[in-house]
Amino acid sequence: RYRGLTLVLTFLCYTSYHLSRKPISIVKSQLHPNCSALGPNPHNDSNSSTWCSWAPFDGDNYKELFGALDNAFLVAYAIGMFISGIFGERLPLRYYLSGGMVLSGLFTALFGLGYFWNIHVLWYFIIVQVCNGLVQTTGWPAVVTCVGNWFGKGKRGLIMGIWNSHTSVGNILGSLIAGVWVSSAWGLSFIVPGIIIAAVGIICFFFLVEYPEDVGCSPPLHHDAGGVTSSEKDLEGVTSNEGPLSISGQSSTDRSDSPKEPAEEPEAISFLGALRIPGVVEFSLCLLFAKLVSYTFLYWLPLYIVNVAHFSAKEAGDLSTLFDVGGILGGIFAGLISDYTGGRATTCCVMLVIAAPMLFLYNHVGQNGIGISIAMLIVCGALVNGPYALITTAVSADLGTHESLKGNAKALSTVTAIIDGTGSIGAALGPLLAGLISPTGWNNVFYMLIAADVLACLLLARVVVKEVRGWFGCMARKRGYVR
Repeated sequence: RYRGLTLVLTFLCYTSYHLSRKPISIVKSQLHPNCSALGPNPHNDSNSSTWCSWAPFDGDNYKELFGALDNAFLVAYAIGMFISGIFGERLPLRYYLSGGMVLSGLFTALFGLGYFWNIHVLWYFIIVQVCNGLVQTTGWPAVVTCVGNWFGKGKRGLIMGIWNSHTSVGNILGSLIAGVWVSSAWGLSFIVPGIIIAAVGIICFFFLVEYPEDVGCSPPLHHDAGGVTSSEKDLEGVTSNEGPLSISGQSSTDRSDSPKEPAEEPEAISFLGALRIPGVVEFSLCLLFAKLVSYTFLYWLPLYIVNVAHFSAKEAGDLSTLFDVGGILGGIFAGLISDYTGGRATTCCVMLVIAAPMLFLYNHVGQNGIGISIAMLIVCGALVNGPYALITTAVSADLGTHESLKGNAKALSTVTAIIDGTGSIGAALGPLLAGLISPTGWNNVFYMLIAADVLACLLLARVVVKEVRGWFGCMARKRGYVR
């Protein structure tokens, strides 16, 4: 029951994080709409084509300003993430997570209040985005650590693949909620998500359980020499179905009567110590380019659909949610396959290789009809977000509980923050590059995304080779054993 509660609460927490990030991509097209389609300026006789735009986004450089908004959030997020993991290992996760969510709600709402306060100063929106980016770094290390504390390696890929659908669910809900008010009062597109994330943060404060030991349950086994053993499955099954059981086999009643011996608390791992864990550097750099592609779609896909397919802002926002529907399917598929094969890196690499030509096809034929557009968005979403989801969840948890740590549980938050922080550098670069390149044509934006996918794949080459050699070695040992 506690494990289920942890999954549900952390799912809701990170759903609300992404729900609060999505509105900016929906509102962009309303900050600089096509005023000519609305007729002449009702306030005067001027023929200005930007009379309905929201200053300071009413100039010809509006795409660069949108890129600056995205970059302000994402650069602050990337920098803050490296620091956040260190704090996450040393502070109570429940306080850290819920406090960050309340502050995220505040800064999200402040962006929307710029509409009602009639603010037209760029620096106001930039500062709010920077502050929001910093406080939102509390989310990912905390929720991954909580889930990693409760679940062993057995079916971690599948469980975390399903659980990671919170990213796409948050994006979808954020798009739909923002779309309700985008054309009438776009400030509410930010204020309502801000209230939601703050409310979920308060719920998290009262109900989240950080460690199994806090409620008398046994911690899961994270690794062993030969894969997942039956003892681990039995232990997890007993923990979830029959109540707490100590590793030594004592019942909770016997254990409560005996005095606890104080155990020496291990020290939290250092930043350099986390970098020395095998695979951390490779997966971090791969995520940099994978997240570059994912976040470019997150922030620019609705505007791309408006410009290329000529849909309205609300229709483009609704259609863009199909990319996130694909992301849900891709994350689950990647987790399932990687659990079955034991090849996290190989699964990522194969999906990235297929994603590159699919992005090319979407740009060239994706707008030829609504049916083709729907199918291509789902497929591209699955292939782009599948590796991203796998690396930020199951891979991060695997590396944060790596056998080289010798059971030290004070590494999961730091490792998660390093991997996601490096990926967030790519998340900052992608929308920025899209803002700079899009004036030269959307084709060039997609060439940039395809190149990033290829680079992400190449950076995993060494780990993929190691996994393939392990498979062949395992097959050879099995054949030798049969003989």
